Amino acid sequence: MGETQFTQKEEMGGTHQELDIESKVSSWEDRFRYGVADSWDSESMGMVRVRYFKARFRWKEKTWVISLFVVLSLVAFIATMFVNDCPTNSHGDCILKSLHRFSFQPLDENPLLGPSSSTLRDIGALQGTKMWKQHEQWRLVTCIWLHAGVFHLVVNLSSIIFIGIRLEKEFGPLRIAIIYTLSACFGSLVSALFVQNCPAVGASAPTFGLLGAMLSGLIRNWSIYADKFPAFMALSFITTINLFLGLLPHVDNFANIGGFLSGILLGFMLFTDPQVRQFDGKMAPYDHHMKSSIKFEHKLDKPALRIVSLVIFLLGLIGALLSGVYGINANQYCSWCRYLNCVPIKKWSCNEKDSACEAYVSNGEVTLTCDVDGKFRTYPFAHMSKARMRDLCNHLCS
Repeated sequence: MGETQFTQKEEMGGTHQELDIESKVSSWEDRFRYGVADSWDSESMGMVRVRYFKARFRWKEKTWVISLFVVLSLVAFIATMFVNDCPTNSHGDCILKSLHRFSFQPLDENPLLGPSSSTLRDIGALQGTKMWKQHEQWRLVTCIWLHAGVFHLVVNLSSIIFIGIRLEKEFGPLRIAIIYTLSACFGSLVSALFVQNCPAVGASAPTFGLLGAMLSGLIRNWSIYADKFPAFMALSFITTINLFLGLLPHVDNFANIGGFLSGILLGFMLFTDPQVRQFDGKMAPYDHHMKSSIKFEHKLDKPALRIVSLVIFLLGLIGALLSGVYGINANQYCSWCRYLNCVPIKKWSCNEKDSACEAYVSNGEVTLTCDVDGKFRTYPFAHMSKARMRDLCNHLCS
């Protein structure tokens, strides 16, 4: 076992072994057991760097937290489309009519293959005015499970599975559940300062929270990973795609940005050295005390970074809450910020206010005329709800 020195001495009729830990140890097994080595490679018995996307644990680890969140998101989308009931509420003006009740709104109304604006509004999408002025704070929770359409659902859940499962295996379900939940709530609070009237969904906010946590994990364990560039490119690619979706109707980039920033801070606060978990399988059973002390030391590493991140996160959270309570509209202080969330094109506008239209009913048809520019359109049905008429008016005037 290398050059580890032991001293024998008689004491109280017995034999006591005194271990000289400060002596030079050259055996990699001894160096690892007594905390001198930073990593363990069973083949070369030396220090190694680990690959970011390589599964380093032989046992199967359950990723129940990410699986639960994915299932809840799927259930929420199915429930949203059930409530939407396009054939009834839109008088058959739907896409994929063979799906019957679960068919989608026209692409010029929702390019993501999803429900109408009024459905999202009724089922719990985020609206700053309703949340603060009408005391509907429950929208902070409901909006994080809603998706704007099939395209949004597929991209977002794929990102969660790709990033979340890896992080959960690496850092455990509790930390990932905390990051997922807090980043979602923080993103919703940030969004409520900007999104006042248009219904917005925040299911991508926790995804960006996981992306931010992934970035902080790369930064804080920079010297450990051997393939940092591919990991950073994967993070950038997923972030870019989701930010692009955030420019489309109903998908909320303000929540995404808030979730990303909070995810970075939470990652700095909660993540540890991923090599710590290898101590369990590599150290001998009789080294339990040494193993526990080493793991405890690693879990409390970088205390200054953890404390600073915690303070910044709490200040941001409290500031967002107070701003919402006092009814602050952040758009008044940042006129260009709305273009982070929506790019106006011919198909839709980024107007936060509901449009006004004049309705004229004749011979079973209704004609809507936009008060702003005089555009009009005749619809072959006269009986429609006020919510549906508001959707059509907003679409006509956009």
